[in-house]
Amino acid sequence: MNWISNVVPPKIRSFLKRETPENLWVKCPESGQLVFYKDLEANLYVVPGSGYHMRIPVDARLKALYDDGAWTNLPTLEVPLDPLRFRDVKRYTERLKENRAKTGSADAVRLSTGRLEAMEIVTAVQDFEFMGGSLGMAAGEAIITGMMVAIEKHCPFIIFTASGGARMQEGMFSLMQMPRTTVAVQLLRAARLPYIVVLTNPTTGGVTASYAMLGDIHIAEPGAVIGFAGARVIEQTIRERLPEGFQRAEYLQAHGMVDMVVSRLEMRSTLARLCALLTKAPPKALAQAA
Repeated sequence: MNWISNVVPPKIRSFLKRETPENLWVKCPESGQLVFYKDLEANLYVVPGSGYHMRIPVDARLKALYDDGAWTNLPTLEVPLDPLRFRDVKRYTERLKENRAKTGSADAVRLSTGRLEAMEIVTAVQDFEFMGGSLGMAAGEAIITGMMVAIEKHCPFIIFTASGGARMQEGMFSLMQMPRTTVAVQLLRAARLPYIVVLTNPTTGGVTASYAMLGDIHIAEPGAVIGFAGARVIEQTIRERLPEGFQRAEYLQAHGMVDMVVSRLEMRSTLARLCALLTKAPPKALAQAA
């Protein structure tokens, strides 16, 4: 017999019962280590023991990147919500409404501007929590807008990718964002401005086949899955066993597809140094970035 539930009066029981937050402890998927959530948060969602990089909220990433954790969100042009009137188990408009309520963002890409070691930059961050970071019209428009703002401000453009690929609910309209963003990258390049891509886990599909692999420099977070098709699909197609660690950041670096693999804890200083070098900043700015 449970004496708390059966003997103690309800009013007293409410004082005795303590609610424990569900996310008080987080288990590392790689090592099984239990980490206190506040410690994980303070360590930018990198597990202290194993170095495993867990998914980090967009706001936490931006706060860790910008000087004094201060940035300005940039608006983007509105696009048709449901051009194909798509419906599977539920309407596409309902899915958008649910994801907007869950993430607090209008779509999968958050656009912002601010300063990194006193250098002005523009960033785009794909949020995997918003429909798997899928590339649709709104996300494509945000990326293009970000590049145009970078050209206007004459400053570096940095994008953090995290996506399962194109958004099936928008069909060909989603696929059209691949050439559109590619053209925007070429305009950024014509303006001789740095375009730095930070590949996070996962970056796949049409995103990898377009702007994610067109950067001047490609940085990957440790252990990130980066590729076009899934490993299982590739194995079934070529009927061969893939190498160990195939499509992981470290494997791609060893084979020349990624320039460097950088821990999230060192990402800010690395990006600051690269921006200073690529913009030919004065020696003083380079010293600060180092």
